[in-house]
Amino acid sequence: MALDLTTLVAPTHTALVLQEVQNGVVGTPSALPALADSCRSVGLVPNCALLAKQARIAGIPVIHCTAETREDLRGANRNARLFMGVLKAPVRLLPGSSAVEVPEEIGVDPSDIVLPRYHGLGPMTGTQLDSILRNLGVTTIVGVGVSLNIGMTDFAFSAVNRGYQFVMPRDAVAGVPREYGESVIENSLAFVATLTTTEDLLNAWT
Repeated sequence: MALDLTTLVAPTHTALVLQEVQNGVVGTPSALPALADSCRSVGLVPNCALLAKQARIAGIPVIHCTAETREDLRGANRNARLFMGVLKAPVRLLPGSSAVEVPEEIGVDPSDIVLPRYHGLGPMTGTQLDSILRNLGVTTIVGVGVSLNIGMTDFAFSAVNRGYQFVMPRDAVAGVPREYGESVIENSLAFVATLTTTEDLLNAWT
């Protein structure tokens, strides 16, 4: 039996978590330009902005999980092609740089929480996210961001393994190529996440 979306994402137990929705990933210039192009094609940043705005109005916590890499690479992963490729990119995700800032269209409200991470594939491992969500009384995560190839998939699986309900608006996530991202949604994430749209979430939070 399908869960009622309005009940599932009720403000009393829900958080909106943005995964790597930052200038140097989803914007221009990007450390991953093909991924940034895919984000633009689905309207990821505008949809994330709408969700963040309505979440704040509804009293839903908004948490920005960003990826950063120190200039000296201390603590950074080097054990996968993805990490080494990002290190070679012309855009560096340096702490304090514009590349790690949230796009202006979304912004960071004083009530928001920003959680940078220096390693790993997703925001649930080795960060404060899980503890913070539990302290906030959150049982449902609305997860948005990138990428469906790796980061969002890791995020969804890790959240479900920890007992959270995971809700994913399919027009606020992206992968490379776009068609592959859609295939991941249909053939993998549909089995662990409640799939929805930005419009349906906005209606549920209004």
